[in-house]
Amino acid sequence: MNRMPSQFGRVALIHYWLVSMRGGERVLERLLDLFPQADVFTHVYDPDRVSQKIRAAKVRQTFIGALPGARRHYQKYLPFMPMALEELDLRGYDLIISSESGPAKGVIANPDALHLCYCHSPMRYLWDHYHDYKSSAGNLSRLLMPSMFHRLRQWDVSSANRIDGIVANSSFVARRIRKSWGRDSAVVHPPVAVDAFHASPEITERYLWISQMTPYKRADIALEAFNRLGVPALMVGDGEMFKAVAARAGPNVEVRQRLSFEELKQAYATAKALVFTPEEDFGIVPVEANASGRPVVAFGRGGVTDSIVDGETGLFYREQSVDSLCDAIRRLEGWLPSFRPETAMRNARRFAPDVFDRGILQALDALRPSVERVA
Repeated sequence: MNRMPSQFGRVALIHYWLVSMRGGERVLERLLDLFPQADVFTHVYDPDRVSQKIRAAKVRQTFIGALPGARRHYQKYLPFMPMALEELDLRGYDLIISSESGPAKGVIANPDALHLCYCHSPMRYLWDHYHDYKSSAGNLSRLLMPSMFHRLRQWDVSSANRIDGIVANSSFVARRIRKSWGRDSAVVHPPVAVDAFHASPEITERYLWISQMTPYKRADIALEAFNRLGVPALMVGDGEMFKAVAARAGPNVEVRQRLSFEELKQAYATAKALVFTPEEDFGIVPVEANASGRPVVAFGRGGVTDSIVDGETGLFYREQSVDSLCDAIRRLEGWLPSFRPETAMRNARRFAPDVFDRGILQALDALRPSVERVA
């Protein structure tokens, strides 16, 4: 590496909102490790719901954060977020890294500043999930959404053209970026704390499912498959579907809202296999399972096609249905004798934090000469 992070000058990190700790916020933490003096800009900031590392940074909100009820209802202010981003004064910053899933990339940078966008996902509610969101919205929102979202899509594409370079968190997201924004992107997978997990010499017969219990995560498919096959299973996750899942669970299925980190590591390490039902942009959970030396049965679309090697560190099923998942679990039973935990753990190392660091710095080094030529 021919540049150290300190040589990029004054750094601004733009993150969509800071109201929880999920995958995007873990990426922000790692960017703060790379650029510890960076200033953080976000639409809405709730310090009680983020990590100490983020709280230790200098965090500034856009004007969205001062609007009534913004901490809980920030997404209702989506139409105002483009203006809020463009009102940020980023004069004096040499490097801007935007962390995009909600609106973050649309800031106005100085002509000689370098702007790299790390894209977790183009905004799904504007693009591939638009009709899902519209069909579940209230009457007034359904009336306003066509014209409002049409304008937001125009801004989304135009702001993408102001970026010097884009990094996608998976090949799946890179294809969606090309489709939505017409831009090419490098792929740098998000950092996963793989060294925090360990294998166990004792493996149970219990399957494991971990995710938020929201509709698109498809806990319903996993639960029905476990009930139908009668296999022991542990399902972990909170969300609006939790009560329904707990009520429908058979005696073979334990349902928990959350686990401590020690309980989580033990659950991964001793599970027969992780069952992964959603189509995710990347999906950290399958990598954590492989890091624990366990295989993954996954719906074979989305970011999991980057992280799991079909037939080596897990098995894919091709339809997001109970029948297809049941068939995959049956196949797993016959395939398990050929599974090698060390292969899965070696695969997980591809997503270690130091690999993410190298990818980000290489992306910046690749962009810097072209920006200097333009300047």
